[in-house]
Amino acid sequence: MILEGQIRKMITEYKKPVQYYLNLKNDFLDVNAQLGKKIRIYHDHNECLGCGLDKEIFRMGFCKNCFFTLPQANENIIRPELSTAHLGLEKRDLEWEKKFELQPHITYLALSSEVKVGVTRVSQIPTRWIDQGATSAIVLAETENRYQAGVIEVALKEHLADKTNYQRMLKNEVPDVDLIAQKDLFKIYIPEEESIFYSTDNTLYQFNYPVLKYPEKIKSLNLNKQKEYEGILTGIKGQYWIFEDNTVWNLRGHEGFYVILTI
Repeated sequence: MILEGQIRKMITEYKKPVQYYLNLKNDFLDVNAQLGKKIRIYHDHNECLGCGLDKEIFRMGFCKNCFFTLPQANENIIRPELSTAHLGLEKRDLEWEKKFELQPHITYLALSSEVKVGVTRVSQIPTRWIDQGATSAIVLAETENRYQAGVIEVALKEHLADKTNYQRMLKNEVPDVDLIAQKDLFKIYIPEEESIFYSTDNTLYQFNYPVLKYPEKIKSLNLNKQKEYEGILTGIKGQYWIFEDNTVWNLRGHEGFYVILTI
């Protein structure tokens, strides 16, 4: 079987285990069904997520020009506390920014390599946590917009990590932590002005991933340095493919790459 297309992050379904699909525009792949199979990945060219041109991918699947001009790569994507749409202030495209920022968001606690704090839109529950490879997650606060969630996140970042240690996550080196107890412990750090957004819903989301074998050491596949790779797929976690020889491929980090897959 040969498939080809532009890499975008995998589509996921919240099942036990998590179900993954790769959408390559003209081809659609059930990734779970490929476990145990040999896969060859060949980087043919690039296709920027913004302009669609064959240009060097700079960040987030965009070429350098698109990264610095499109609202989808705005600084508040990474730092929600910098959002300004609630003030009616434009950064790149106010109409797009209002649609993205002025909707319900959450500040959450997730366990992927350790307990971390993060922000996402309510509509991204539970997709955001699956993309991070979290084993469990809980909503700390639900806000009216992105800025408010970002303010809460900044306050908690003084006490919690805000990034995932991807190597520990992929090795499944995850501590046994009671997230409900952690939520109760850290709620005191929510700024007083945002305390009205604290969520009393203690629903605990838990995730199981389709992994036959976790890697002992991590070897990251970088298609900029290595044009092709072949290996046996032994797991999928977060937005990573895990191979038998301990190679891991970060699909999110390769968005905008046009590849040919042979299975």
